[in-house]
Amino acid sequence: QVQVEESGGGTVQSGGSLRITCTASGIIFSVEDMGWYRQAPGKERELFGSNSRSLTAQYADSVKGPFTISRDNAKSVTLQMNTLKPEATAVYYCPAPINFYTDSTTLDWGDYWGQGTQVTVSS
Repeated sequence: QVQVEESGGGTVQSGGSLRITCTASGIIFSVEDMGWYRQAPGKERELFGSNSRSLTAQYADSVKGPFTISRDNAKSVTLQMNTLKPEATAVYYCPAPINFYTDSTTLDWGDYWGQGTQVTVSS
C-alpha cells in the first residue's frame, strides 16, 4: 500500500527553527516532484514549494524567510524552516506523484497526500 507521511511538526517560539520531513512508502518505482503545501487557520491551502529529482527547489512567491526544501533521497523530502514567525503557523502537507507497482510487472500512478503536520509558532 502506497502512502505518504509527514513528520516533525510541533510548536516553536518565534525566531526558532523546525525541520519537517515527508516520506513515501510502499512498492514504489519512482516519485516525481515532492513538495509542500500549507494551510493556515481560516485560509485556503497554498503551494509552498517543491523539489524534483533533478532540479533545484522552487518556492512560491509568497514564501518569505530562510526556508529550504531538499530531497533527502528518492522517497523523502525535507523542509527546513529558520527564523520562524507566527504567520508560518499552519498545517503543512506533502503531495507526491508516485509511480508504483500493483503486481510484479504492472505500474500505476497516483497523486498521494499525507495527513499533514501541524506547525505552530508562538509569539
